[in-house]
Amino acid sequence: MKKESKEVVGLFLRYIFLVLIALPGLDIFYSIFLPLTKYPAFYFLQLFFSSNMVGNSIFIGSKVISIIDACVAGSAYYFLLILNLATPKIKALKRVKMILFAFISFLIVNIIRIVFLSFIYINNSPSFEVLHKTFWYLGVTLLVVFIWFLEVKIFRIEGIPFYSDLKKLYRSSRPKKNSKR
Repeated sequence: MKKESKEVVGLFLRYIFLVLIALPGLDIFYSIFLPLTKYPAFYFLQLFFSSNMVGNSIFIGSKVISIIDACVAGSAYYFLLILNLATPKIKALKRVKMILFAFISFLIVNIIRIVFLSFIYINNSPSFEVLHKTFWYLGVTLLVVFIWFLEVKIFRIEGIPFYSDLKKLYRSSRPKKNSKR
């Protein structure tokens, strides 16, 4: 198989994988990352407060901290996966390392975010609502962008998600010019 044909097959496999992951919805990300988010947050909060966890809720005195799907940010993990799989010319092992780096980085910062907001909530800070919404709407978006740019730098990525693939398909679909003279 020619190199160009292999690249096109690889391109279609990457996008088919993204579609297959998307079919069940974000449930796959929530089922994986909910426990990976709530248990470390609970254990860290236990270091400072007498607390119990029932289901997805952490009880600290009269306060209840519910770790819901939005806290887990499954769509952020999916977007990081999309960015990684929509970038061409990355060897499989490097791609796996990149995805793990992105997911672990986001998970760690997300746990820190939840613990930080929990401290603010437990201490009845009037700024809780503003910080909570700011971290959710702006913080998560900026974090995903920051992680992606960090990946580009660390892993020396040259391709641009989607654009590089579209450019490749366009070049592959154009008829070749004969250079007979």
